[in-house]
Amino acid sequence: METFLQDLRFALRTLWKNRTFTLIAVACLSLAIGANATMFSIVNAAFLKPFPARDHASVMGLYETQPKAGTGRSGVAYLNFRDWREQTRSFAELAISDQRSITIGGGEEPERLEGGGVSWNLFPMLGVQPILGRGFREEEDRPGGPQVVLLSYEVWQRHFGGDRSIVGQSINVNDVPHTIVGVMPPRFAFPARVTIWVPVVPLIHDDRRNEKDNLVVGRLKPGVSVAQAQADLSAVSARLTQQYPVDNEGWQPLVLPLKESFIGQDERVIIFAAMGAVCFVLLIACANVANLLLARATVRSREIAIRAALGAGRRRIVRQLLTESAIIGVLGALIGIPFAMLGLHLIDTTFPAENQPAYWLDWSISTRELLYMLGISLVAALLFGLAPALQAVQANLQEALREGGRGSSAGGRRGRLRSVLVVGEVALSLILLVSASLFVRSFANLERTQGGFDSHPLMTMRFYLPGPRYDSIGARARRVEDIVRRVEALPGVQAATVSNEIAIDGGGGESTVLVEGRPAARGEEPRIFYSGVTAHWFRTLGVRVIKGRDLTDAEGADSSPVAVINQTLAARLWKGEDPLGKRFRFANDSLAPWIAVVGVIPDIKDQDLNEKNDQGSAYLPYRFLVPRNNGLTIRTGGDPASVTTAVRGEIRASDPALPVFHIRTMEEVRRLSYWQYKLFGWMFSIFGGLALLLAAAGVYGVLSYSVSQRRQEIGVRVALGAQRADVLRLVVRQGLQLALAGIALGALGALGMTRVISSLLFGVTATDPVSFVGVGVFLGATALVASYLPARRATSVDPVVALQE
Repeated sequence: METFLQDLRFALRTLWKNRTFTLIAVACLSLAIGANATMFSIVNAAFLKPFPARDHASVMGLYETQPKAGTGRSGVAYLNFRDWREQTRSFAELAISDQRSITIGGGEEPERLEGGGVSWNLFPMLGVQPILGRGFREEEDRPGGPQVVLLSYEVWQRHFGGDRSIVGQSINVNDVPHTIVGVMPPRFAFPARVTIWVPVVPLIHDDRRNEKDNLVVGRLKPGVSVAQAQADLSAVSARLTQQYPVDNEGWQPLVLPLKESFIGQDERVIIFAAMGAVCFVLLIACANVANLLLARATVRSREIAIRAALGAGRRRIVRQLLTESAIIGVLGALIGIPFAMLGLHLIDTTFPAENQPAYWLDWSISTRELLYMLGISLVAALLFGLAPALQAVQANLQEALREGGRGSSAGGRRGRLRSVLVVGEVALSLILLVSASLFVRSFANLERTQGGFDSHPLMTMRFYLPGPRYDSIGARARRVEDIVRRVEALPGVQAATVSNEIAIDGGGGESTVLVEGRPAARGEEPRIFYSGVTAHWFRTLGVRVIKGRDLTDAEGADSSPVAVINQTLAARLWKGEDPLGKRFRFANDSLAPWIAVVGVIPDIKDQDLNEKNDQGSAYLPYRFLVPRNNGLTIRTGGDPASVTTAVRGEIRASDPALPVFHIRTMEEVRRLSYWQYKLFGWMFSIFGGLALLLAAAGVYGVLSYSVSQRRQEIGVRVALGAQRADVLRLVVRQGLQLALAGIALGALGALGMTRVISSLLFGVTATDPVSFVGVGVFLGATALVASYLPARRATSVDPVVALQE
C-alpha cells in the first residue's frame, strides 16, 4: 500500500505538471466513455435488468405462430388460452391480457385512453399490487360480473387530482358506469402504455378461435424449464388442432421469457449495433491516448533511464506508468458522467409521445452504469497504457543517458506502433461513418417517400364507438355512414372515407384465404392483409384504379362480396392471369362468401413507410370489418388542418359521446412512421463524427511527431537541394499511406457491419457504393488536411539549425 501511494502521488504530480497532455487525453476518453455509458444504460434496461415481476425468471409470454404462412408471432385466441390453462401441466397458472380503446367520462369531452382487459390473476402473478384500493376479484372476471375498473397512477392524478377517496366511486367507462376499485403504482402500464384496466372475460367470451390477438402470461412450475414447457404446450396444441382444425391447423405455440418476448428482432439489432459502435469509439480514443503516451515516452526516456540506473526494476516502472494511465482513465470516467446523462436525455426527447418506451424500460445512470464506467476506464487504461509502458522500459539505457542521444531504435519501434494505431483508428472510423451514411440516406429516402399517394392535402383522425349502443354491426355502420355524410358536406372537403386503417398509420387485419380453383393444404393457405373501407377510399387518397373499377357507393355501404386488390396480391395469387372476376374467401370461416375482384390499384403503404408487405392487400366494403376504433381520412382543397374544428363539430353533432383522438395531418402521420430512422441517423452520425475527429487528430499527431523526429533528416534534404514541394509531398505521402491502409481495412469491416443492419435500411443496400466510396473519399480528404499542417511546418525547417543540432 505504501508503494502504491507513492506511485499515486508521483503520477498525480506528473500529470499536473503536464496539464495540456492530461487535458487532451482525458477529453478524448471522457467523450468515448460517456457514449459507452449511454448505450450500456439502454442495454442494461433492455437485456440485463430483470423484468419487474415476482420471481421474474419463471414468468413467460405465450404466443401462437404459423411458420408455413409466414406468421412469426401472433397473439392467442381466448378459447385456446382457456384450453391451455386447463390442460397444461408445466404452468402453475396462466393469465390473459388484451389492449383496446377505453373511453371515460362523457358529456362535453369524453377521453379515449389506451386500455387493457386483464384476467383477475394477472397482476398478482406479476407481484404488482395497487397502491390504493384492491385488484380485481375472480367473480368480477366472469360474464355478467360486476362492472369495475382499475386506474393508473397517471390517470388518477390527471383526472381526479390524486383524490384518495376515489375508490368506490363510479365513472363512465365506454358509456357504462363502472366502480373504481383501485389505483396502480406510478409508471406501471402493463403491457405497454396502458393506463386503465377492466376485467377481460366479460369483453371477449365468445365461441371463436380465429381472433388470435391476446397476450398470455404464464408462471412455470418449480423445476420446469422453458424447453419442457414448450414441449408440453405443443402437445396440448396438437390435440386442439385435431379437435378444431379449421382455426388451429398450422398454428404452433411459442414460449418465451416475458421480457424477451417484448423486444423485437429489429430493436435487438439496432441496440447491439449501437453498442458495438460506441465500443469502436472507445477503441479509437484508446489508440489516440496511446499515441500521446508513446510521444511522451520519447520525451521521458531520459527520466526513465535515470530511474532504471538508480535501481528501479522494469516491473516498478511499468506499474508507475500504468498508474498514470489509470488516473487518466478514472478522470475520463468521472467527466464522462455528464456526457452520458446528456446522451440519455437526447434519446428520451427523440421518442414521440405515442411511442414512449415501455414502463419497464428504465434507463438512467445508476450504480451499475457507474461501475461499468469505472470498469471500462480501467480496461481502457490497460489498453492505451500497457504498450507505451513496455516500450518505455525496453529503451537502450546507455543511448538514453548519453547527452543528445535519440534512442533511434526505440523511436523506430514507437513510430511503427503509432502508425499501426492510426491505421486502426481510420478503419474503425470508416465502419462507423459508412453505417451513419446508410442510416442518413435511409432517412432521406423516407423523407421523399409518399407511400403511394399524395399526403399533403389529407387530414386524419380517429374516433371510437363506445358502449352497448354500438354492440351491433348495423349500429356502428350507420353511425359511420352518418359521420362520412356530414364531413363530406363541409366546405373545403373534397372527399372523406372511414376504415379501421389509416394509410401509413396501420390498422386492418390479416387472414389466410382460399383461392377459387387452387386448393391448398390446411395450414398452408396464403395469408393476406385486408381492410374494410367506406366508399371514396381511393378517391380520398388520390389512388388511381389501374385495372377494373372502384367500389361503388352502394357496395361501400353494404357487404357486397367484392374487393379491390393491390398489384402485389394480384401477382401473388394470379400471376400471369387477369385477376378481374377471380374469387377468394377467408379460410377460417366456412360460411364466408366468395369475394370477387373488381379492381386493381398500385401498392400503397398500409402500416408504415418501411413496411415490407409481400403478402398483398385487399380492400373490401366497410361492413366486412366494422370496428369500434375508426380512422377518418379527409381530402381537402387547401390546408388540411383548417378543417379540424369543423370536422370535430360534425362528429359531436352526430354523437357527443364519441371521443376524437390522434388528430394529425397525413404529413405528420408520414413523418411519425419513420421517426426511429432519425434517431438511428443522428446516433451513428455522432459516433462517426467523434471517430472522425479522433482519427484526424491521430493522423495529425503521428505526422507531427514524425516531423519532430526527422528534423535533422529534413534539414539535410533541404541543404542538398530539396524543394518545399518535395518536403510537402514527403510528409503528406506518409499520412495518406496510413489513411489508405485504414480505409482498405475499414471497408472490409464495414461490409460485415452493414450486413448486420441491412434489415433496418430503406431504399439503400448494405453494400451501397455511394456510401462506401463517399466516406472513403471524405476520410482521405480529412487525412490530407491533417497531414498538410505538419507538412507545412516541415517546410519551415532551417537546414543550418537542424545540422547544428
